[in-house]
Amino acid sequence: MKKFCLTLLALTACLVIPATAQTLTHPSREEALLREWIRTLGSDDFGGRLPMTEYEAKTVDYLAGEMKAIGLQPAFGDSYFQPVQTISTVCRPVGDKVRVKGSRRRVDLLFPDDLVIWTARASGKVELPNTEFVFCGFGIDAPEFGWNDFDGVDVKGKIIIAMVNDPGFYDASLFQGKNMTYYGRWTYKFEEAQRRGAAGCLVLHNTAAASYGWNVAANHTGSNLALYDAATGNADALAIKGWLHENGCRKLFEAAGVDFEATLDAAKQPGFRAFVLKARTSLEMRVDYQIEQTCNVAGVLPGSDLRDEAVVFSAHWDHFGIGSPDETGDGIYNGASDNGSGMAAVLLLAKKYAELPVRPRRSMLFLIPTLEESGLFGTEFYCAHPAFPMDKTAACINFDCIAPEPLTYDVVVLGGGKCGLDRYIEGAAGAQGRYVVWNNDNSDGWYFRSDHFNFVKKGVPAVVIEYGKDLVDPSRPNKYPRSDWYHKPSDEYRDDWDFAGTLAHIRMMFAVGLDVANADHRPE
Repeated sequence: MKKFCLTLLALTACLVIPATAQTLTHPSREEALLREWIRTLGSDDFGGRLPMTEYEAKTVDYLAGEMKAIGLQPAFGDSYFQPVQTISTVCRPVGDKVRVKGSRRRVDLLFPDDLVIWTARASGKVELPNTEFVFCGFGIDAPEFGWNDFDGVDVKGKIIIAMVNDPGFYDASLFQGKNMTYYGRWTYKFEEAQRRGAAGCLVLHNTAAASYGWNVAANHTGSNLALYDAATGNADALAIKGWLHENGCRKLFEAAGVDFEATLDAAKQPGFRAFVLKARTSLEMRVDYQIEQTCNVAGVLPGSDLRDEAVVFSAHWDHFGIGSPDETGDGIYNGASDNGSGMAAVLLLAKKYAELPVRPRRSMLFLIPTLEESGLFGTEFYCAHPAFPMDKTAACINFDCIAPEPLTYDVVVLGGGKCGLDRYIEGAAGAQGRYVVWNNDNSDGWYFRSDHFNFVKKGVPAVVIEYGKDLVDPSRPNKYPRSDWYHKPSDEYRDDWDFAGTLAHIRMMFAVGLDVANADHRPE
């Protein structure tokens, strides 16, 4: 069977498209273009593409120039750029501690050993006088799972304490078991706290449940980024967000006369009731903030009869800039794979669609957003201010770290298996002699950590392709596994990168995008 698949793959690798599109760029030219774009965007000249530095202008100008050369129209009126306002805050509690007066004793929660806190408000200081704490279990209201940690408790004006992850992490019969739902993400807990009028939210850290150590949470002692609303100064944002170390929580609970272990065990069971702790704080935090502007980049290929609807292809442009050098002395975080390869894929798809003799029915939007690495802020802003309304956006196909990759029989899809894109992906993969694996392992919440998820939150079917494992040629494994370069200066372009799998993915998604663009109905 694999011999047949390999033969079919060889025949279809260059032709997973209708006969009307046979004037497309020659396959060898496709690979040359991919290499050229990745080599350029991942070069030292682009300085690691950190937003709001001199290298941002160089990056976005280059991208807009390539889009214009391909023949794309500006997506935002007469501009390829969508300004995104941000606020950066550096926060410290006065005296590097949060003093708590409990019913049993007074304790100091030390910054950053016991907790880290920050804000997105444009204010020189944050004060929360005589404020209560409320322990809300996981801080989840999920009616579809029959779970509401807020039932019977008023959290308005109080500081919520919520455990990281969701109940399924501890009991496989609850929620989706080890596959974390969005309710388990710390971002959801902040959002829910804000919706309920809380003064703040502290997420109770646990290394296993979070999938990373306290050192990652403690990164918030530095600069914290958020979208900025100039009209309000972010005054409606939570006064404080933060992480609470387990040792800090023990101190707080003991001061309030609460058994730490017994309380957490109870919170993991259905029917747990949140409660206000017998403890208060008069918190004061100093804030240094800066308002800055970055931008998304996007071009559009207008459709024919359904041109007011769109298929979106996305790949973030930002990376980490210049930072701590590695053992070789290299301090430039080039981001050639992450995400020069994704940007190159979007540009190549734009060129392929632009060269079609007949335009797709729906418009094709090629979105290269900012601030993915900082928290998916670029696509969050785009989805709130889209070039095409969300209810007329047919799909989002996102690319992140797709090269280098050798050719595999399997196509691993994150976000598939549950939406209307599935049949399109299965058909396009089958035409290449490959098979689809829906990645159902979301134990680390990875599904929520790339730009496609902001589209999902708006009801748009969205997927991202991951690395396959079933190699066509086992003698040619990937010489550059992700663990060697991910978020390191070693993420640099190399001439010996294998693009066979990368190009197969791009050609497959070209077919998917074209089918979706020409379908009578948008995917569900």
